[in-house]
Amino acid sequence: MSILDASQVCMRRGGRTILEHVSLHAESGDFIAVIGPNGAGKSTLLSILAGLLKSDSGSVLLDGVSIHALSGMKLARRRAYLPQNPRCEWPISVERLVALGLTPTLPAFGGLPAGFGPQITQALQICDLLDHRQQPATTLSGGELARAMLARALVANPDVLIVDEPTAGLDPKHALETAWRLQGLARSGKLVIASLHDLTLAGRYASRIFALSNGRVAGDGATENTLTPALIRSAFEVDACVSGARGSLYVDYAGPS
Repeated sequence: MSILDASQVCMRRGGRTILEHVSLHAESGDFIAVIGPNGAGKSTLLSILAGLLKSDSGSVLLDGVSIHALSGMKLARRRAYLPQNPRCEWPISVERLVALGLTPTLPAFGGLPAGFGPQITQALQICDLLDHRQQPATTLSGGELARAMLARALVANPDVLIVDEPTAGLDPKHALETAWRLQGLARSGKLVIASLHDLTLAGRYASRIFALSNGRVAGDGATENTLTPALIRSAFEVDACVSGARGSLYVDYAGPS
């Protein structure tokens, strides 16, 4: 069981409030969709939860221990983080790019042990990249690179997976598969936190909605109870109709309010 606890997190930059007293309790088995308009603080919150940024005040605990008290190696073994708009500047193969996700568990010297081959193959297969295994990562399309970076995050089988806009730039098939895959990871006992702009994907696959607006918590709870027209209007300033039942919610926008 992994428990991630953020309490009263505040963050300011350049005199602007990015996050204001944000608290989030998350456990293994949760698939939390972090939603909100541009500039709401989603990416900043995810970076803080991943231990990559330190908030001005408040705390983030992983299993009762401050995330900043964990060594970089120990934290990397527990959680994987996938940033928004990931990039690759070196023409390494897709296989080698995915293998970088194993860095915390690799020996200090020598090449890639043969025993890691099945893990890499599985991650490539999950992300529909087997045919690109030896292709230089710099020649991938934006959507293919996004899937390769997700495979890199998944290859080490982390307990906690934090991903920022994992479906951005993906075609409908791969966007659906990615959301379905994240749901499956949560159902297998992982803790998954992902920021999503596609509210229908959030409604169909996430078990919980965590909404931000102007750096504050606008909503938090089970998806079917939280993803409502009132929340969408409050957070996004658009009118919407939410239809369907648990696990099959669909959001249809009426237009700006």
